[in-house]
Amino acid sequence: MKTLNIYVAKEFLATAAVSILVLTFGLTGVRLIKIIEVLTKGVPFSDAASLLFYAVPFLLTLAIPCSVLVATMLTFGKMSANNEITAMRACGISILQITSPVIIVALASSCICLYLQLDAGPKYMGEAKRMMKEVGAQNPLALIEPGLPIEYENINIFIDNKDENNKLRGIQVYVAKRDKSSIEQDVCARTGDISVDEKAQTMRIILYDAIIKSYEDKSSKKITSSKSVEFTIDYGSNLNRAKIGEKARYLTMRELFARALLFRSRGQDTTALELELNQRIALGFSPIAFLLLGLPLAVRTSRRETSVGLFLSVGLAGAYFVSIMIFNAFGNRPGIYPQYLLWIPNILYQAGGVYFLYKLVRR
Repeated sequence: MKTLNIYVAKEFLATAAVSILVLTFGLTGVRLIKIIEVLTKGVPFSDAASLLFYAVPFLLTLAIPCSVLVATMLTFGKMSANNEITAMRACGISILQITSPVIIVALASSCICLYLQLDAGPKYMGEAKRMMKEVGAQNPLALIEPGLPIEYENINIFIDNKDENNKLRGIQVYVAKRDKSSIEQDVCARTGDISVDEKAQTMRIILYDAIIKSYEDKSSKKITSSKSVEFTIDYGSNLNRAKIGEKARYLTMRELFARALLFRSRGQDTTALELELNQRIALGFSPIAFLLLGLPLAVRTSRRETSVGLFLSVGLAGAYFVSIMIFNAFGNRPGIYPQYLLWIPNILYQAGGVYFLYKLVRR
């Protein structure tokens, strides 16, 4: 029996390891595009590599559950197609004895996912966000890319081109009202200069031969021209203000609890925080749900149906994550208790898996 358990565990772990590598590499590919964009803006390679490293814990929270499902389908689907499971059961070995090492692996995977979801993932995502802020504070010019909008408070800047000497070409600046309800000024110029005071953390943008369109209201527009127009952006204060009140997705479990207690003491709604916490815990248990779901499908497949079972399980995994996202979207509707509704996929998948596994054992 020990030899059999080792055999099943080796097959499962080997397949799961390959699946994790492939899925993580595939998910990293999306991040690589963003990293390359950051590098083209003048950010040092070491900082860009750190940003990629900080994304790995979050990517693993998606790769590990899917890898458990894929490894379950491939390992037991192959054993079922080769009649190995039939032979084992003919020798008096039950399904639970055959799958016991895989169940242990799934429990361990859930523990890892819980750690990544509750602590490591948010922590390193927050580190990546803070690093980007520091890069913006140290070298704000690197974040100004032609063709992309740059927004600071109520000012939006569009630049067609920027040379090595920070000479700007084709500049359009929209100045909105403080409440951002409408545009107050529309300034355009062919050329301009940009300079940064790193000590004061301010950025000066000077436009030459500018045309200014001022909007007093929706029906009134005044057009003037000026040899130079200057905008001063206090990007340092913007970054410092952004540090106050991190989003819930960047908070660890302890920080979520602390903020929830603070909100309750003030009489504020804590639905969003509870939803975030419940979502992380539910996703942490997803490897068990996928294992229980995949086992009956894999064991009952024949040689011709192995690929069908695999595609079916991938579809069910997709449905699981989509349903979690849908319930998460109801965070602004506390009356329907979305923090509890998002447990429905886990309950359905685990209960369904246990039911079909029970029927399989009783055969």
